[in-house]
Amino acid sequence: MFFLQMSGFPGSGKSTLSREIARRLDVIIVDHDVTKTALLESTSQHPLDPVLAGKIAYDIDWALVEFHLSFGRNVILDSPCLYDVMIDRGLMIAANNGATYRYIECLIDDIDEINRRLQERERKLSQISSVSPEDFQRTVAASKKPPFMHTLTIDTNRPLETYLPDAIAYLQAID
Repeated sequence: MFFLQMSGFPGSGKSTLSREIARRLDVIIVDHDVTKTALLESTSQHPLDPVLAGKIAYDIDWALVEFHLSFGRNVILDSPCLYDVMIDRGLMIAANNGATYRYIECLIDDIDEINRRLQERERKLSQISSVSPEDFQRTVAASKKPPFMHTLTIDTNRPLETYLPDAIAYLQAID
């Protein structure tokens, strides 16, 4: 059993890769954008601060991750990984449930490609529609990785078929 924590800038391909992994390996996806969007939509009559909605959504995400792991299911948390607490909590929940912790970073360094993807996707209420070069660089630099662990960084500017086998092999590797 594994817990996979995705990381990467919005539009970098985390959800695309997560869905394909889930199709092939029978994995449950906990998608932060789905959770946060549901909160924002449910409070549309009395708008919830987006920052607060994000924090509440993460609490719900973690509860779902832990719930599914407790039943022996493989789980992916599809979310940018921008805070140390994300790594700490992911490692703790995986250890508490006997799951192998995995971390995949989806990386694209082309701001024009990121903005194209952001503008062409079916956007949820919680998702951005574009990004400035400054915000992009700042966010990528702030991304967190687990210390002292083997992680997988994928150039998702390539076609999915070229890196999906590497992701599957990484998840199936025995430590």
